[in-house]
Amino acid sequence: MSNLNLFNQPPLFYGSDYDPELDRKRLSGQMLRVFEYMRNEKWMTLYEISSSINEPESSVSAQMRNLRKDRNGNHTIEKQRHGQSGTWEYKLIVNHSSNGYTP
Repeated sequence: MSNLNLFNQPPLFYGSDYDPELDRKRLSGQMLRVFEYMRNEKWMTLYEISSSINEPESSVSAQMRNLRKDRNGNHTIEKQRHGQSGTWEYKLIVNHSSNGYTP
């Protein structure tokens, strides 16, 4: 499994409710699981990702946003409608030249 880092540091998380002692390991693990599952660059819904890695859809969505940030790799997450429904599907495009998350 890959290491999630930024300049040899763990991913950075922020927020008024964020407690590094309680949250860093959990959130880093979530981000890693989302990245590893999506790195095949195939289209998938939040539900598919969530149920496959056993994480809530809201957490998957948050970690996809985190993967877009410079400090976490500046990866591209594309999105498109899934058929005619209101469901969206997502595809990770890995930024191989990033100083952030290095697969």
